[in-house]
Amino acid sequence: MPLRSLVRQLQDSALSGELLDRSRRTDRLLMRGAGRCSRALVASALARRDQRPLLIVVPTLEEAGRWTALLDLMGWDSVSLYPTSEGSPYEPFDPTSEIIWGQLQVLSDLLGDPDGTNKAMVATERCLQPHLPPPQALADQCRSLKRGDELDLEQLGEHLAHLGYERVSSIDQEGTWSRRGDIVDIFPVSSELPVRLEFFGEELDKLREFDPASQRSLDAIEQLRLTPTGFSPLIADRLRDEMPEGIERLLGDEATEALLEGGTPEGMRRLMGLAWNQPASLLDYLPERCCVLIDERRHGLAHGQQWLDHAADHHQEMAAELGFSEDERDRLWPGVLHRDISEAYQTAEAFDGFDLAELLEEDAHPNSFDLASRPVPAYPNQFGKLGELIKGYQKDKTAVWLVSAQPSRAVALLEEHDCISRFVPNSGDAPAIERLIQQNTPVALKTRGSAELEGVQLPPWRVALVTDREFFGQQTLTSSGYVRRRRKAASRTVDPNKMRPGDFVVHRNHGIGRFKTMEKLAVSGDIRDYLVVQYADGTLRVAADQLGSLGRYRATSETPPQLSRMGGSAWNKAKERAKKAVRKVAMDLVKLYAERHQANGYAFPVDGPWQIELEESFPFEPTPDQLKATADVKRDMEKPEPMDRLVCGDVGFGKTEVAIRAIFKAITAGKQVAMLAPTTVLAQQHWRTLSERFAPYPIKVALLNRFRTASERKGILDGLKAGTVDAVVGTHQLLGKGAAFNQLGLLVVDEEQRFGVNQKEKIKVLRKDVDVLTLSATPIPRTLYMSLSGVREMSLITTPPPLRRPIKTHLAALDPEAVRSAIRQELDRGGQVFYVVPRVEGIEDVAAGLRGMLPGLKLLVAHGQMAEGELESAMVAFNAGEADVMLCTTIVESGLDIPRVNTILIEDAHRFGLAQLYQLRGRVGRSGIQAHAWLFYPGNASLSDNARQRLRAIQEFAQLGSGYQLAMRDMEIRGVGNLLGVEQSGQMETIGFDLYMEMLQESLAEIQGQDIPSVEDTQVDLQVTAFVPADWITDPDEKISAYRAAADCTSSEALVELAAGWADRYGALPGAVQSLLQLMDLKLLAKRCGFSRIRPEKPNIALETPMEEPAFRMLRQGLPQHLHGRLIYQSGSGIQHKVLARGLGVLPMEKQLEQLMEWLKQMAAQIPDVNGRTASEMEAEQKRRNDQVLRV
Repeated sequence: MPLRSLVRQLQDSALSGELLDRSRRTDRLLMRGAGRCSRALVASALARRDQRPLLIVVPTLEEAGRWTALLDLMGWDSVSLYPTSEGSPYEPFDPTSEIIWGQLQVLSDLLGDPDGTNKAMVATERCLQPHLPPPQALADQCRSLKRGDELDLEQLGEHLAHLGYERVSSIDQEGTWSRRGDIVDIFPVSSELPVRLEFFGEELDKLREFDPASQRSLDAIEQLRLTPTGFSPLIADRLRDEMPEGIERLLGDEATEALLEGGTPEGMRRLMGLAWNQPASLLDYLPERCCVLIDERRHGLAHGQQWLDHAADHHQEMAAELGFSEDERDRLWPGVLHRDISEAYQTAEAFDGFDLAELLEEDAHPNSFDLASRPVPAYPNQFGKLGELIKGYQKDKTAVWLVSAQPSRAVALLEEHDCISRFVPNSGDAPAIERLIQQNTPVALKTRGSAELEGVQLPPWRVALVTDREFFGQQTLTSSGYVRRRRKAASRTVDPNKMRPGDFVVHRNHGIGRFKTMEKLAVSGDIRDYLVVQYADGTLRVAADQLGSLGRYRATSETPPQLSRMGGSAWNKAKERAKKAVRKVAMDLVKLYAERHQANGYAFPVDGPWQIELEESFPFEPTPDQLKATADVKRDMEKPEPMDRLVCGDVGFGKTEVAIRAIFKAITAGKQVAMLAPTTVLAQQHWRTLSERFAPYPIKVALLNRFRTASERKGILDGLKAGTVDAVVGTHQLLGKGAAFNQLGLLVVDEEQRFGVNQKEKIKVLRKDVDVLTLSATPIPRTLYMSLSGVREMSLITTPPPLRRPIKTHLAALDPEAVRSAIRQELDRGGQVFYVVPRVEGIEDVAAGLRGMLPGLKLLVAHGQMAEGELESAMVAFNAGEADVMLCTTIVESGLDIPRVNTILIEDAHRFGLAQLYQLRGRVGRSGIQAHAWLFYPGNASLSDNARQRLRAIQEFAQLGSGYQLAMRDMEIRGVGNLLGVEQSGQMETIGFDLYMEMLQESLAEIQGQDIPSVEDTQVDLQVTAFVPADWITDPDEKISAYRAAADCTSSEALVELAAGWADRYGALPGAVQSLLQLMDLKLLAKRCGFSRIRPEKPNIALETPMEEPAFRMLRQGLPQHLHGRLIYQSGSGIQHKVLARGLGVLPMEKQLEQLMEWLKQMAAQIPDVNGRTASEMEAEQKRRNDQVLRV
């Protein structure tokens, strides 16, 4: 809240007191002559001086978004945008859930804290229209749950169902709830996070918010306020009580019957006037002392009148369609959901407040005040001029605030020109700021976020604000429109390995079977869960803790695989053949990447102060995955061999920010950077982003594409050769013969799969001895295959930014009514639409059809065959909001970022590849607004199995962060023949993709010379009761996922983390679950040490292993000398040997496990890491460093 101190300065001035007095006159005060930023400062200052909550009524939803971002900087405890629908209130469908939930968020806050003074709200003039139930009707349905309350859990479930909450097994979005024993999870639609309720009997013992992505608990809270999930349940209840005449004509027989049976049919909002004669507006919910400001009344009246005319006409049309006469319409369905705009504004004037306007007009307004605001002249990177300007303000005794994303840098640059200012790190440190202002010293404060800030002077108050626009020429791009606030993204990644009954599975030893069910069995006194797998000659039961040896069968063939025979030799022969073929691939890969690792690269230095400064200027909070990916990239860059890393993350998840940090690191180390993008538009977008972020630094970024003139292109190429251009962003033009670099240090390739074969060959030449960073949302299978093989480094970004929502994907036969409705809904909420077709041919016919369907539609056409400059102009015009719909080919597929576009319609979706569909869908939903993707296929066409699978996959992976899993599915669907060649492809068919990849990993480890043999999984046959009880995790799918999560843990730390997550989510861990985790920990250690099985051999315990005796002796060095005689190596036939732990089998089971864990830990510490150092050597090295630090 960097502008809190500036607001305080304004509110404490005598002038603000005078203006408040004038606002209480009969004639409403009009303050004008100021831009948005100045108006927001003055509005906040006057409302805060009077200690009143604030509502600002603006003309459009876009304006509301900008105002909200500005008010967020001004010291309010809470700032809310109250969203309203742009559509007619008489539509037969309700507004989107997102809008209704946003309204409930604000209304719940107003009902729960009617006296709160330090809150600000922003809404359009639509909030003044009747569109809500009366406050008491909503308040009666709201309920507060507090710690210590006595509650019947069955009744709570019924109450949640009545409020419209849906019961699910696991919460991941608003309006859902789940129960596991005494733990109830609820995601209230009026909250930013879901809440976990823990009961002790019937007493509510604890309430904690939790992260919907990780399901881990966060902060404890004292109470939870539950609201209905929408207004429809309230309307339905009210109508059921009274059943007004003619309602069946409005709803139809089916919906009326559903209503009578207790249901809530779609489109109840249009019947609000029948439920209550006088529906309420937002004003009815406001506290009496609220200060209501009207911004740009004239614009609001004009915009509101358009909506009013549309609503009134629509009401008449709908009534006529339903067969109502004029008299019947007024009596049975009165139009009470719209009222005259001037009258609506007059109701707002019942509250204290004033009007605001930007333009100073010459009129005879009886109570106006000229704010006399002036912009601060912008002198980007001309700190001498800027310093003189600021010193001029100081002479006039004007207090100066410098607000920047990089305040330390701004202060240092001004100081070079004898303009002294001071950076205050904590913007809430009022005494320090006031002291500097009294000394007439400019105050520098840090800002982050997306508010559209610009420098302003307010002479009446003697204050000036200087921003990054004036310092560096940086323009902040605010997200327009309504974005529902969330502190964590409500999304989890999809598990592509999820096994369901009926799926084909592969067992390492027995081959391909079919998973039937999971059952509990007691064997020799120990109880465990078993997965039942059907084979050609019988049934196999696999202990759930051995789930690691079982995987889903995935291959390219569309015909189902043949089930293996458990006792047959065919599976072992197939595995042997595959193993030989895999070894050949592994040898080739190792050779390829060994060459790369032996190449001499450049070791970049560690981060300097500029790097830290740049990273702190990022306007958003980086996600944990972004930070990890950035750390991975920097670590690779600091090594002496060339980097080759793939950063894979969904569209809009922040891959570009990772690249920006790497590019900056390379440039500040004196190297040049080339960034390759597949399309002109994407290249331009990257160039703008880099230029914007690097504006404060002496860095030259050039753009090379087909729109550059010959002389511009020559200038850039000469600059690259001479070293005067630091970074160049370009399309395949960069791969031309003329491109030569002075000192290329880093190559960034965006969306590698979009380049052609010849271009990829040229990229290979370019990347030989430089660091390479590849960015992709859906990496092509070859790239993914390399990364999965471990021969190319990969970072995954699967954490969505907090405001992102999963895109709703609709699959339907092409129908003009569905197209019209989808476009209409998006335009009604002030958005724009992409309409994508697979071919340029016939695009004009589609355009004519759309124009005929929606008269008055503003439509642009864009495709790759357009003349130079024409395409660019179309893109720029659409970005500026000059058209409603862009009809285009796949030109929008790569990286185009227009936050206002939140609906995409794809015609003939079956003609697109899976990666293409995924990329196209990712063009929408980037601003946090609920986005929709419509995949249309011709109703009469028969789809191929592949096309059907593609469309089903895109629907299945609707979650955010699923690009990586989609590429895995793409590998299955498209086939991997082109990756591996015919022979390898055949081997993969036989044993399945997952087992093929496992074998490849093992071969690589073997070739790279690891002494300890790689074992696929360790089987533990000790008598331990280890399972997940059905009354602890009740959902069978969740239970299998829990076993899979335990099997997927690769370290003891991961198991501890998993246990903490389970305890948090399901309650205290039962003994059987604790034993299961202990067993999994034992398996991890045994596998690391090369033991394939642990079994009793009374009175001893036998550890079976394929390792040779010298390797075992090396491991045994980690044990104390007196234990060497207790662990005896015995050679067996072939490759199966064993180590006997003498006498261990007679001890109690708990002691056996404890002893085995301790010995295996000590042995594992002897295994060298990739750099050839053992754990004990690394520990000694760390101790030596610590001692040095202590001595210093």
